[in-house]
This record gives sequence, C-alpha cells and structure tokens, in this order.
Amino acid sequence: MNLNTIFFIGPQGSGKGTQAKKLAAKLGFFYWEMGGILREVAAENTTLGKEIKGLIENGVLLPDEKLWEVVTMRLERISKNSGVIFDGIPRRINQAEWLLEYLKNQGREDFTTLFIDVPKEESVKRILERSKKEGRADDTEKLVEKRLKQYYESTLPVVEYLKNNTNFFEIDGRPPVEDVTIEIASAIGVK
Repeated sequence: MNLNTIFFIGPQGSGKGTQAKKLAAKLGFFYWEMGGILREVAAENTTLGKEIKGLIENGVLLPDEKLWEVVTMRLERISKNSGVIFDGIPRRINQAEWLLEYLKNQGREDFTTLFIDVPKEESVKRILERSKKEGRADDTEKLVEKRLKQYYESTLPVVEYLKNNTNFFEIDGRPPVEDVTIEIASAIGVK
C-alpha cells in the first residue's frame, strides 16, 4: 500500500480530527481540515474569500461548486509528491466521486480511508463534554443531535462509497486516544 492520500471519516466526537492530526505529523503529510481551510479562504480579501465568508457567517453550507473551487485552488499549492490527510471532506456522495476523480487526474491513485466509528450516544456525550470545556454555548444537545442526524443521512453513504473505492479500515474510536492511535498505525502498517 502506497500511502499518500488518506481520508478520515466518522461522526463528530469520534476523535477523527485528533487522530488525523497525529498521523499527519507522524508521516509528514499535509493536514487538510476542511473547516480550517474554508476559514483561511474566508479571511482572504478576494472575491472567493468574501463569498465564502458570507456563506459561513449565514450558516449556509457551501454549494459544491464553491467547494470544488476551494479544493482545486488549495490542492494546486500542495506538491503532487506530498502526502495529504483529508478531514471533513468528502461529506456527500457527489463530493466523494468528484474528489477521487480529481485526485486521480492529479496522479494520486492509492487512496486509504480510516473510518473512526463510535456509537451515537458516545458522540453526543463527547461533543457535549468538549463544549463544556471550551465554553461553547452553541453545542446544545438538540443541535448536536441535528448535526449527527445530518451525518447519518448524508455521510454514511459516503462511507459505503469509500469502502468500495479505497483501502478501507474501520477503527473503533471508543478506546483511549493512544490505543486508537496504535490501532490506526497497525491497520495501515506504520510504525
């Protein structure tokens, strides 16, 4: 397995962001966190930046065309020889199809998916605990449930797509962080 493009997917609160950052640091890969990339673009004084900023401020999900624009613009800045870990994309089937096709056209052929899974109740518990620590009032149980409902409706079909089109590993996200890190390393053959 030639590791150069890795997708982390899983429900909010699964620990995928933590694990993606750790693996990116270990492998020296570019860590692509979609939310962070969008915030960076929104901060730029460009036409696209202003459009993205307006959408984010109004709580509107980016139309796919804008997402593609951001992805293509940012991927052009990363060497094709450099490894990339994607966190937060793809979230819908059409995003998965488009992204894999785009990456193949860039010369990336070997895709790996790490699906970090935890039961819904565990996701809710972790998100609410994290919110308390971070003092985030926007993460009410009702809003968390709504976001997880969106995840199960639109992202779970992506899991099936990635299972069929990438080297796919399902990882139990319930154990302590270090145990999950060890399981990921073992699954993909990294020391």
